[in-house]
Amino acid sequence: MGFAAVVRDFWMCRGVARSPRDERCAGMSALQSPTVRRRRLGVELRRLRQAAGLTIDDVACDLDCSDTKISRIETGKMKARQLDVRAMLDLYGVADGESRERLLQLNREARIDGWWSGFEDVLPTGFETFVGLEAEAAALRSYALAVVPGLLQTEAYARALFRAGHPDASAEQVERLVALRTTRQLLLVRAPSPLRLWAVVDEAVLRRPIGGREVMADQLRAMAELAHQANVLFQVLPFDKGAHVSLSGMFTLIEFPNDADSDVVYVEGAGGNLYLERPRDVREAARAFSRLVAAALDCDDSRRFILTAAEEL
Repeated sequence: MGFAAVVRDFWMCRGVARSPRDERCAGMSALQSPTVRRRRLGVELRRLRQAAGLTIDDVACDLDCSDTKISRIETGKMKARQLDVRAMLDLYGVADGESRERLLQLNREARIDGWWSGFEDVLPTGFETFVGLEAEAAALRSYALAVVPGLLQTEAYARALFRAGHPDASAEQVERLVALRTTRQLLLVRAPSPLRLWAVVDEAVLRRPIGGREVMADQLRAMAELAHQANVLFQVLPFDKGAHVSLSGMFTLIEFPNDADSDVVYVEGAGGNLYLERPRDVREAARAFSRLVAAALDCDDSRRFILTAAEEL
């Protein structure tokens, strides 16, 4: 059985109909994440440019701007002015009024501020991209090697983590980082289509007493309680499993409800964060996750393992 079928069957057993890719949730479109809209617009503009037989340099020359600007628009890394989008559509020979308006409306949605813009003063560099993608995702599949996944963290655990990771931050900045994290967690109870989270956590995540024993024990018990939610599951990968495919670090597969938005692999590391979009990279990450799932304890055993770890603190 392929991994996509495993994912589909699992969510059906949990009472969540169909796979993330197959499901088309009416409530998802209301989120209008500008990050996802910029990405989708860029894909369409790149397709139109290539169909017109033009290079990025050709477009930059016609619009009297840098090739870097055109490249960043096509990769969804910057907002595009309506004036520039209209000029591109003229250059690409898009004359159909309905097609033009659809793309211009997409750009209007891409230019709005996401809810996370209110946290720009504390958002880590580059992390706004992840928050923007997560906001419209249908599902995340994540492997955690060192700390509890952000969407599962208690306030006390997150606070201790931020204090350690940002030693020069003020108390107010730490509290704003905590508020950002707890706001993101609302995705798990979003109506009518809560985000689906499947996490595999290394045993090291459970054994490192971040915030002290009491904070950590509360965190583990909170994780065990979250296991009762139909859209949340996690598995523990114990030390005794030995070597595995992801000893080098964590990664998250971000899946979207719309076929127009290709899945993304987010890789977090000390040298910076990467967003991998090539189909080959996404497939490799999916295969790695399937191997982690196979090696980890099942969900019931994982919940018991976590509660035992809490008692042992």
